[in-house]
Amino acid sequence: MPYLGGEETVRELRRALSNPHIQTDHLRYRNTIHRVIRLMSQGVDVSGLFSEMVKACATGDIVQKKLVYVFLCSYASVNPELSLLVINTLRKDCSDPNPMVRSLALRNMCNLRLPGLCEYVEQPLTAGLKDKAACVRRVAVLGWAKIHALLPNTEIDAAVVNELYGLLRDPDPVVMVNCLRALEEILEEEGGVAINKPIAHHLLNRLKECDVWGQSEVLSVLQRYRPRSEDELFDILSLLDPALLSHHVPIMAATLRLFLSLCSMLPAVCVSALERARGPLLAAAGSSSRELRYAALCHIQLLLRSEPGLMGEHYKRFYCGYAEPPYIKQSKIQVLVELVNDDNVAVVLDELKGYCTDVNTETSQAAINAIAVLQTLRDLVWVSPQYGDAVCSALEKWEDQLQDTQGRGALLWLLGVYGDRLSGAPYILEDFIDGVRSEVSAEVKTELLTATLRVFLSRPAETQDMMGRLLQHCIEEELDMCVRDQALLYYRLLHCGIEDVRRVLQCGRRSDLSLGPLIGRPPEPISQWASIFNTLEPLMLGASSAGNSDPSTLTPYTLTSHSEPMTSDPHLMTPKLKDPDLTGENITWEFLEVSFILNV
Repeated sequence: MPYLGGEETVRELRRALSNPHIQTDHLRYRNTIHRVIRLMSQGVDVSGLFSEMVKACATGDIVQKKLVYVFLCSYASVNPELSLLVINTLRKDCSDPNPMVRSLALRNMCNLRLPGLCEYVEQPLTAGLKDKAACVRRVAVLGWAKIHALLPNTEIDAAVVNELYGLLRDPDPVVMVNCLRALEEILEEEGGVAINKPIAHHLLNRLKECDVWGQSEVLSVLQRYRPRSEDELFDILSLLDPALLSHHVPIMAATLRLFLSLCSMLPAVCVSALERARGPLLAAAGSSSRELRYAALCHIQLLLRSEPGLMGEHYKRFYCGYAEPPYIKQSKIQVLVELVNDDNVAVVLDELKGYCTDVNTETSQAAINAIAVLQTLRDLVWVSPQYGDAVCSALEKWEDQLQDTQGRGALLWLLGVYGDRLSGAPYILEDFIDGVRSEVSAEVKTELLTATLRVFLSRPAETQDMMGRLLQHCIEEELDMCVRDQALLYYRLLHCGIEDVRRVLQCGRRSDLSLGPLIGRPPEPISQWASIFNTLEPLMLGASSAGNSDPSTLTPYTLTSHSEPMTSDPHLMTPKLKDPDLTGENITWEFLEVSFILNV
C-alpha cells in the first residue's frame, strides 16, 4: 500500500476519482473524496487533484458538495485559472430550489478569495439579499463584507449599502446583526453605521431576539448614539435594565459599558449601575474558566478605582485557591489590598500570610509586598516626620522576621534616619555587616552603607570599627560596581571632614507637618476609565501589573520610593510609569507632591 503522503497515493486517488465504475457507485465516490479531504487536513499536498475535484462538485449530494467546496476553497489560490471552472457550478447552485444549496454556494463563492472572480460573485450576492430563505440572506450580507475586505480600494455600490440598511429591519435577528457587522466594515472610513433615533430604538426593541454575541454586537454599536432628551435617555435605560443582570457575562459587560457611556453626566445612575452589576461580576470572578475569571478580576480592579467599597462585603470571594494559576492569584491579591478596611484587616492579613510561602516566587513576593509593613512605616515617616517616635517604638526585633529585599532595605533606611533614637541600632547593623558577604542584593548593600555612615555621625564610638570593616569589604572585595563606587564616595567624603559628611547625609527634609497618612487613594471619576471597560486594555494593564510584584508601581496613583534621593527632597522626584505604552500615552510627573498609600 502506498505510504501516507507519497506521490503514489495522489496518483491512486486520481485514478479512483476518474474511474467510471467508482463514479457510478455513489458511496465509493464519496468515500474517495473523503480520503482526499483527510489527507489535506493532515498536511499532504493534494493540489494535483484540483481538476478531478472540480468535476466532483457537479452533484446533487449536499454532503459531497461540502467536502468538495472545502477542497476548492483551500487550493483556489494555487489554481486561479482552474477556479474559473468552479464559478459556473457555483452560480448554477445559487439558483437551486434547496436554500441549503444556495447558501452553501454563496458562502464558498466568497471563500475562494480571488479578486479576479469578484465580478462573477456580485450578481448572486445581490440576488441573495432578497432571497426568501433567511439562511441565504445571512450568507449574502456577510459576503459583501468579504468582497470589501478582498477589494478594499473598491467602493461598494450605494444601492447595496441602502439594501443593507434596509435589512437592519429583517425579521431574522441573525440577518440584522450580520448587517451591522457588514456595514461596520464597509463604512469604516465613514465611522461605521449611522445610528439615528429610529435605528437605535429598533435595535433596542429587538435586543432580546438576538443570541449572546449578537446582543454584544448591538450594544457595542449603540455606544455611538446619544439620546436627544432626558426622557429618551431613561426610556433607553429601562430597556437595558434587564440585560444588566444577565447571567451571560459578555451581555452584562457590554450593557454596563453602554450604561456608563450614556450616563456620563449622571454619576448617581452610574454608581447604581455598578451596584447592580456587582452580582454578575462576582459570579464571573468565580467562573470555572480561568480566562473569564482573570478578565473579571481585571475589570473589578477598574470598578474599585471609583467605588472602593463596592466589593467590601465580599472580600472572601477573592481568597486564592491552591490550584489557581499565579496570574489569577496575583490579581486576587491586588483586589484584596483594595478591599481592606478596619473590620477585615486582621482576617485579610492572616490570609495574606499564607500566600507568602507560595511555591511561585512572584505570588509570594506579591503577598509580602501587599503586607509591606516596613515599607509602609518608611513611607509614613518620609511624608510625616512627626510620626518618627511612634515608628521607632514599632521596630523592635524586626530584623529576625525579614524575608525580602524591600523589607531589609526599608529597615536599614529607618535605622539610618533614627539610629540615634534606637538603642539597638548599631547591633542590628553589625549583624547585617557580618553577613554582607552572603547578601546578594546591591540595593540592600547601598542602604547598609548609607545607614552605617549616618549612625556613625550620631554614635561614632559604637560604629567606627564596623564601618571600617564594611568600607574595606565594599572597596576591595565587592564585585558590584555601583556598591563599590558608593563606598569609595563615602570613604573620600570622610577624608573631607565630618561636617561635610553631615551636610550631605543629614540635610533637612522639607515636609508639611500638617500631612497625615492616607488610608487609601481618592476615588477616581467613573468617566476616567469607562471608555476602556469591556475592552482588552484592562487585561493588558492587569498583565503588566501581574508580572510586577511591587504594588508601588502598579498604578500611577501609588508612588513609593525604594531609596532616598541624595537631595532628600520628595518635591524633586520624577517618577515615571512602569510601561507607558500600555496606557496609550507617555506620562511623566515632574515636581509632583508625593503622596504615599498605606497598603495594609
